[in-house]
Amino acid sequence: MSQRQVLQVFEQYQKARTQFVQMVAELATRPQNIETLQNAGVMSLLRPLLLDVVPTIQQTAALALGRLANYNDDLAEAVVKGNILPQLVYSLAEQNRFYKKAAAFVLRAVGKHSPQLAQAIVDCGALDTLVICLEDFDPGVKEAAAWALGYIARHNAELSQAVVDVGAIPLLVLCIQEPEIALKRIAASALSDIAKHSPELAQTVVDAGAIAHLAQMILNPDAKLKRQVLSALSQIAKHSVDLAEMVVEAEIFPAVLTCLKDKDEYVKKNASTLIREIAKHTPELSQLIVNTGGVAAVIDCIGSCKGNIKLPGIMMLGYVAAHSENLAMAVIISKGVPQLSVCLSEEPEDHIKAAAAWALGQIGRHTPEHARAVAVTNTLPVLLSLYMSTESSEDLQMKSKKAIKNILQKCTYLPALEPFLYDAPPNILKYVVGQFSKVLPHDSKARRLFVTSGGLKKMQELKAEPGSLLQEYINSINNCYPEEVVRYYSPGYSDTLLQRVDSYQPFTN
Repeated sequence: MSQRQVLQVFEQYQKARTQFVQMVAELATRPQNIETLQNAGVMSLLRPLLLDVVPTIQQTAALALGRLANYNDDLAEAVVKGNILPQLVYSLAEQNRFYKKAAAFVLRAVGKHSPQLAQAIVDCGALDTLVICLEDFDPGVKEAAAWALGYIARHNAELSQAVVDVGAIPLLVLCIQEPEIALKRIAASALSDIAKHSPELAQTVVDAGAIAHLAQMILNPDAKLKRQVLSALSQIAKHSVDLAEMVVEAEIFPAVLTCLKDKDEYVKKNASTLIREIAKHTPELSQLIVNTGGVAAVIDCIGSCKGNIKLPGIMMLGYVAAHSENLAMAVIISKGVPQLSVCLSEEPEDHIKAAAAWALGQIGRHTPEHARAVAVTNTLPVLLSLYMSTESSEDLQMKSKKAIKNILQKCTYLPALEPFLYDAPPNILKYVVGQFSKVLPHDSKARRLFVTSGGLKKMQELKAEPGSLLQEYINSINNCYPEEVVRYYSPGYSDTLLQRVDSYQPFTN
């Protein structure tokens, strides 16, 4: 065989390998092909091609493996069991930028599925190599490495700590300062995934100077970047008062309020979440949000959103209102109660209704004035029907009951209370009767109305345990009226009168 013929054989073999990896990489993009490829044992065929002498074959083999591993955890596990990870890690440090991107993609695709698979990546020494890639000249390599690190860190605090321990955070903070938008997005996302697990991990992100750089990007025109920036700041602020104050000190207000009007729904949601995570900590932080117009802005945002996008805003109003009478009144003045009432009545999802019920309870629990502000929106009957409905989730029933109790215990607005005398179950009724027993002794007009509307008659029909709190309330109400009036409305009184008629002997001459 001549030298030319030998070279032709090698060329054909190289061409066949190239066609094979390209075809597998292409087939792996379509879910319907995955099972067939898996059954054909494609993993074991791709593995030797990762060490091929031809760089393009190596890269395409890695890309194909990444696409397969990305599809489900069984295929990702096959990458681990096939002893492919050490090979990838070795090549990641040695090869060109195209291969580095493909190899980091495989690590990300494996690590995303479960903490166990992510731990397998850590165990094979990949983190050190990925961190080196964060310093690569090519922004695409940095992006791929940051993405893999974020996917490993997102699972739990231990894996996040492993990412921190190899020195990733200062380099991720440098990445958010790079000009490439895609790199900024992925680096901000990775910082968010690290900060979310504990105050200590969030503090390491803060110590690397991340807050100032993130805060500067709140008004960046790129929606996807804004989502990640707002998420990262939320994950830092949520842990403690000190961390929330550090986020506020980066002058995120009023810029973050602009995001509540963004066209992108998830920018709105993440902005609401950030404000919620700050508001929940202290009355002072909530007051700062009120002073910057944050409560009114969140209420407007709730009105312009649908479904889950509303949820953090609803909760934020509840947190603000829970702190103090004045802050709850700020929510009322900003017309928060009608907006929450609409959510309670019209949202199809039980968990959103439950959040609205909780927030309304926090607003109405302070004083009679607060309770009246909630009661006049006809919220109480809605809460009662949600509490009593068998179709409501357990959480919705519980939060509706607690809200009713909170509001009723302060409510002195009798027109809102009266329907409850007829509709409420015994465990709610005692609070309603209790409120009437507080108001009627001091209000002659209310006492008269209570009689003409049938309220006093209803009192006499109630069956209370002797010595119970409910019986005390009924006695207190009865003591507001002359004895003969109470007797007149008592059950069986008409029969007593008829008996007297029957036994009455008219006077005759």
